[in-house]
Amino acid sequence: MRRGIRFTPWIAALAGIALAAAAALAAGPTEANGKKPDRTSNPAWESLKTLQGEWDGLYDGKVAAKASYRLVSGGTVLMETLVSPDHTDMITMYHPDGAGLLMTHYCSENNQPRMRASSTDPKRIAFRYVDATNLSSPDAPPMSGLVVTLKDADNFTQDWTHTAGGKEMSSTFAYTRKK
Repeated sequence: MRRGIRFTPWIAALAGIALAAAAALAAGPTEANGKKPDRTSNPAWESLKTLQGEWDGLYDGKVAAKASYRLVSGGTVLMETLVSPDHTDMITMYHPDGAGLLMTHYCSENNQPRMRASSTDPKRIAFRYVDATNLSSPDAPPMSGLVVTLKDADNFTQDWTHTAGGKEMSSTFAYTRKK
């Protein structure tokens, strides 16, 4: 006697769940309101890209600094190179993460903090600490915040926050575009 597959309500329910899951995956990610996220609109990223070029600046109003910006990796990453007598050269990489913005700072303190922009204001982009690699200890103080304020096409500031011993300390870089 030959037996076939018996179609029970349980199999029908499992098949329905599998089909619904496959349809949801095919539709792609959605936001809480059920709409697909807009991956093309990123005003903060568009503002950061305007920094491409060479900049002269002052660190805390007294120490000369230089910064340069260029798009790399097919235009998907903005690379910042900072040179100041008080620091060895440092690199910061900015990139979109969907509609958000992330950055990794390759610090002269030999660690690499990552930060996420907490706002999408294209003129004032505030990054907050996410995590860091290469910390010398779990209590080691990485950079914990950065606010980039674009004043106009030729002037911007960076306010860096460093957390040490439970206290936050800030430093400001003010830049003017090289002509």
